[in-house]
Amino acid sequence: MKNLCKRLRDLREDGDIPQRTVAEYLGCSQVSYSYYEIGRRDVPTDVLVRLAEYYGTSVDYILGLTDERKPYAKGAAAESAGGE
Repeated sequence: MKNLCKRLRDLREDGDIPQRTVAEYLGCSQVSYSYYEIGRRDVPTDVLVRLAEYYGTSVDYILGLTDERKPYAKGAAAESAGGE
């Protein structure tokens, strides 16, 4: 959870984006979004996906599972897993 909180804050601050702007994009209050950044509230999966799209990165990066900030190519995950 610590990595997630730090990544969310770093992504937002790197773009000089106020919490209120991200909260408006997500359709939640600034306070609710701030709770994601400080770890007071778990981030739902659908919100993680929207944040990854907003910041142009992957959910894996936000979760701290990779240090590669660049998002995966569309369909790359399915191909590497043997999907179509």
